[in-house]
Amino acid sequence: MTFVQIVDYETKQPEALNALLDKYVAQSQGKRTLTHSIVGKDRESENHYVDVVEFPSYEEAMKNSNLPETDRMFKEMVALCDGMPTFTNLDVVRDEHTNTMLVNRMFEDIAMKGDMSVIPEIFAEDYHDHDISNPVDKMGHAAIREDSEMWRSAFDFSFTKDAQMAQDDYVTTLWTFTGKHTGEFMGMAPTGKTCTMTGTTVFRCEDGMIKEAWWHYDAMGLMRQLGMQS
Repeated sequence: MTFVQIVDYETKQPEALNALLDKYVAQSQGKRTLTHSIVGKDRESENHYVDVVEFPSYEEAMKNSNLPETDRMFKEMVALCDGMPTFTNLDVVRDEHTNTMLVNRMFEDIAMKGDMSVIPEIFAEDYHDHDISNPVDKMGHAAIREDSEMWRSAFDFSFTKDAQMAQDDYVTTLWTFTGKHTGEFMGMAPTGKTCTMTGTTVFRCEDGMIKEAWWHYDAMGLMRQLGMQS
């Protein structure tokens, strides 16, 4: 279970504290177990700061706390703070990234289920589609509908999301396509062959909608499996 620690403190020396954290990162390289760290400054109180530190589990957080580098950093941190920092320890019971949920609806509802009625709920009207197989970028809801229906008419397929990362407005998904060739594809009659293809799609979201996407995938590998390339 993911574990999050909230560190609440006040300091009049934020620059020195920031330099201390940079030094800690360098000194604990390859040893620390934290996976994500955020430092926030209170808009209502000039010297009030909150650090949010994420770990894979409580046990990994305790390993990190027991590092000599962590102990040394904390003592130096206290010296830079006005009073003793306070800690809140949290087990994460729900973790949602709304842009990731939006992207997953595209894979599950549109691509695999073929529910084109949800396109306006997921994609912006001026959606911009970049696809390595298309010589010219496509725009709007028609772009995602046209491509989705083309693939669905040619293959009985599924997507496996192998890895996914969300950062700012972007969601990057590493996926594996597995499909049985059941319909005409690029002029080739159905072969009945089951093929796999790996790819990566970077989605950019804006105002709760998918605004832009870049599709990169092993099209040549798919063609070889179908016998279209030697």
